[in-house]
Amino acid sequence: MGLRFVLPLLGALALAAPARADFRMCNQTSDRVSVALAYTDGKTWVSEGWWNLKPSDCDTLVQGALAAEFYYVYAMDERGGEWKGKAYMCTNDREFKIEGREDCFARGYERTGFFEVDTGKDAKNWTVQLTDPTR
Repeated sequence: MGLRFVLPLLGALALAAPARADFRMCNQTSDRVSVALAYTDGKTWVSEGWWNLKPSDCDTLVQGALAAEFYYVYAMDERGGEWKGKAYMCTNDREFKIEGREDCFARGYERTGFFEVDTGKDAKNWTVQLTDPTR
């Protein structure tokens, strides 16, 4: 499977819709994707998943004003394609919410590479678009 691309969109989507304060994920691929999210409150790291998005579907992963500047995302599609990075967090095969990002294997979790999303210091909402390389 080839490389995948991520297009963060803020301005146009935020202006076109009623004022909302959320972190949203949209699936602009031709396959269903499963998404995990990680973030910190400044003290504790939390990773959670899975959100399952059908093609052309969007979902809110964090409701309300964004509390962090950086969020971390991992996604995979039904055919083995991945959107990943070098920020390692703990995950599980089933629905999960895990505190901490250290000692994943020792605690019975997987260690998964997430990609970083920089929402900026003053962003109140953010939307990430997962896309196929052909789009």
